[in-house]
Amino acid sequence: RKCHLNTCPVGVATQDPVLRKRFKGTPEHVINFFFYVAEEVRALLAEMGYTHLDQIIGDTDLLEKRALIQHWKARGLDFSKMFFKPDAPHEAVHWTERQKHPIDDVLDRKLIELAKPALEARQPVSIELPIRNVDRSTGA
Repeated sequence: RKCHLNTCPVGVATQDPVLRKRFKGTPEHVINFFFYVAEEVRALLAEMGYTHLDQIIGDTDLLEKRALIQHWKARGLDFSKMFFKPDAPHEAVHWTERQKHPIDDVLDRKLIELAKPALEARQPVSIELPIRNVDRSTGA
């Protein structure tokens, strides 16, 4: 909840030099970690007889239910929708329509465009724009 604000407490997802000093690894360590995660996922898929993640998306039969946890924090949790298997072909469960991602409409894109003189020619730029709730990670 902090990383998108450029205040990552362990220094992984930040450009702040003070916070970056907290990260004890190297960028290569992070890259290797994700390679190992991908390799483990590939091995688990192969063990189950699959070759791609796409093949198991929506296949709720692969999920295992554990015994009910008797803990006050678990009271009221309902995971039935996660285990629901619709009577539909795999393609309908996997991907039904293209999602609309308004990534090109974010304020950062507008700021970068308006700040081009500063970025390219080191000219001073002053920009005043309203920041809405959806723009809360602007500049991070």
